[in-house]
Amino acid sequence: MRLNKYIAHCGIDSRRKTAEFVKQGLVTVNGEVVDHPAYLVKETDVVRFRGEILKPEVKKVYILMNKPKNTITSLNDEKGRKTVMDIVKNKVEERIYPVGRLDYLTTGLLLLTNDGDLTKKLSHPSHNVPKVYQVTLDRELTKRDFNQIEKGFELKDGMVRVDWIRQIEGEGDYVYNLEIHMGKNRIVRRIFENFNYSVKRLDRIYYAGLTKKGLTRGWYRHLTEREIIMLKHFT
Repeated sequence: MRLNKYIAHCGIDSRRKTAEFVKQGLVTVNGEVVDHPAYLVKETDVVRFRGEILKPEVKKVYILMNKPKNTITSLNDEKGRKTVMDIVKNKVEERIYPVGRLDYLTTGLLLLTNDGDLTKKLSHPSHNVPKVYQVTLDRELTKRDFNQIEKGFELKDGMVRVDWIRQIEGEGDYVYNLEIHMGKNRIVRRIFENFNYSVKRLDRIYYAGLTKKGLTRGWYRHLTEREIIMLKHFT
């Protein structure tokens, strides 16, 4: 990228104005004054304007995906399996990454962004980000098991608590919705496996105020400005 364009991308001024700044000797690259606006900035260059290090402003991107089954929540997969990044490949210019994980077989809501601060906050347990899952089991929960899950119980890595759990009538099979704030690995599957139930399907239907409404499985959309504000409210 040309030096004056690079400086403009850092939010200093227009390209025309930043070209003048360069010619005036107000810009250094790696500690040396560079007065040619056409200088091509390399990734390793340290550019300063009036002594201050410049970093280009990055356009923040917030994407909500309805993750399909048999897809890895990863930037790439050494086994060559399909990843969530393949779904947005060549469709989003910015380098984005998934917030948290959904396992290979789990479907549903997944947020992808390049907002590092928001990612850290959403991922930190102290912010208690609510998530609702719909789970289909191989058989109906006994009253005893239902009450135990609702009350909370101990796993090897600590106490497990759900906010609530409900059986969904009229869905066929044995379908339950539950809300949880915990972020432990495979926690929803482990909840039911602990009581010897097999999870046939697992779908995240709500995440930090976001729902799957109007979002077909395997597709994605950009968040609205209102949704972004709402999402940041959780942190």
